[in-house]
Amino acid sequence: MNIRNTTHGFGLVSIILHWLMALLIIGLFISGYYMVELDYYSKWYNLLPWWHIAVGVTTFLLLLTRIAWRWSNPRPAALPSYYGWEKIAAGITHYAFYALLLVISVTGYLIPTAKGAPIDFFGWFDIPALIELDSGPAEWAGTLHEYAAYAVAGLFLLHVCATVKHHFIDKDITFIRILKPTDIKEKQS
Repeated sequence: MNIRNTTHGFGLVSIILHWLMALLIIGLFISGYYMVELDYYSKWYNLLPWWHIAVGVTTFLLLLTRIAWRWSNPRPAALPSYYGWEKIAAGITHYAFYALLLVISVTGYLIPTAKGAPIDFFGWFDIPALIELDSGPAEWAGTLHEYAAYAVAGLFLLHVCATVKHHFIDKDITFIRILKPTDIKEKQS
């Protein structure tokens, strides 16, 4: 079993990072969508944002790990059956994911630290506020955070649709390559 990527498939580390981040990002989107509607008297009013922020920091650290891992590993080659536009669309989508997740992470940091308060990371330690923001920039960070999250949700749906197309219509190994590590070239069915 390959830990590292090969030119034919993803290694175990890339696969684990992909699926773990997918689950965390889905959970963050759902919790973010839900918590903005909470009122002060809800039992989740303070707890859900605390979890959302701590899991968001974890996701940011995993994102940095994933980017470093991607740069330090070979990239699996596109399948011969891919059209040129599919390769371009896949590249744009993946870089857009990374860029938007970085925007979400930075704005997600700025929202709770805007008034100079640190972030409590699962009760283990505090992440200090590096800058304080007036209400205008703080509100702007919140708006950008929200719009970037919706953009990631849209890219996620596009990503899922492309996966379904490759797996069920093209019947290629695109989906299989992100499910199990492989170092051998597999034939397309």
